[in-house]
Amino acid sequence: MKRLFLMISILAALILTGCASAAMGNVNRSLVQPGAPSFSEAAPAIQAPAPEVQLLSNDALKSVQAGGTAAGSDVTNSDTQRLVVQTAELTIVVKDVKTRVTDLEQMAKNMGGYVVSVNIAQTYAPDGTQEPDAQIVLRVPANQLDGALDQVKKDAVDVQNETHTGQDITSQYVDLQSRLTAKEAAADQLTKIMESATKTQDVLDVYQQLQQVDSDIEVLKGQIQYDQEAAQLSAITVHVVAEATIKPIQVGGWKPQGTARDAIQNLIYFWQGFVNFLIQFFLLILPILITIGIPLFLIFLLVRWIYRLIFKRKPKAEAPKE
Repeated sequence: MKRLFLMISILAALILTGCASAAMGNVNRSLVQPGAPSFSEAAPAIQAPAPEVQLLSNDALKSVQAGGTAAGSDVTNSDTQRLVVQTAELTIVVKDVKTRVTDLEQMAKNMGGYVVSVNIAQTYAPDGTQEPDAQIVLRVPANQLDGALDQVKKDAVDVQNETHTGQDITSQYVDLQSRLTAKEAAADQLTKIMESATKTQDVLDVYQQLQQVDSDIEVLKGQIQYDQEAAQLSAITVHVVAEATIKPIQVGGWKPQGTARDAIQNLIYFWQGFVNFLIQFFLLILPILITIGIPLFLIFLLVRWIYRLIFKRKPKAEAPKE
């Protein structure tokens, strides 16, 4: 009977283990998420709805749309100058942070650009003294970007990193121009209809449609202007670091900052791993153990009850009296 009990228990454990493995597979698949979308400096094209010209006949509406499409096709097929948005990021080490920030501001103005933002904070050097730490964002003409980068790096103690990227927005720009042409054609048609309308209600309806189309035209013009400026003026982000903040501490030729940095980094890694383990344990492992353990325990109680019910021990026979 004990063998029967063991066989039932093993069979129940195998069934629950298979269910748990399938559940874990589903959990792992659900944890795999696609990557995040990339960020671009250029603003996305605004998808403006097509104008609803209710008072236009079908033939007239088709002619308006055909005119806009043809105009867009002409723009696409023409020799359009390519629009490329260029950006650059640098980290430079200098002796005097504030003086270099002032020089960069003047450089942008002399090139016909401007300063977007300047942020100066205080940081500590290894000897405990405070030193300025700055980040400045400039915009300079795209055709002078290489020269501007050379001036940024000029007389710098060190250039820790430099990144130069470009994004082609020609297709987006052409699409905006095509949509603008179609909107302007629709506005012209609505204006003609409003001028020839005789009923007050018809005039009001066309006027409302014309207002919406004019609003869409202004949005498209603003987007086109933004793309033009982004292509004409390149953005440069410069992180200016004081030389005093990166000088190593030396004690008799020994540099303790490397050991201290590694120790702090390892401590951070340890706590990151520990916190990740706690999150995984309480949100994943513990619920799985509970959901598996409770059914197993209930099955064990049920099997034991059946076993005792069926194979109940017989009472011992009384010893014969002498």
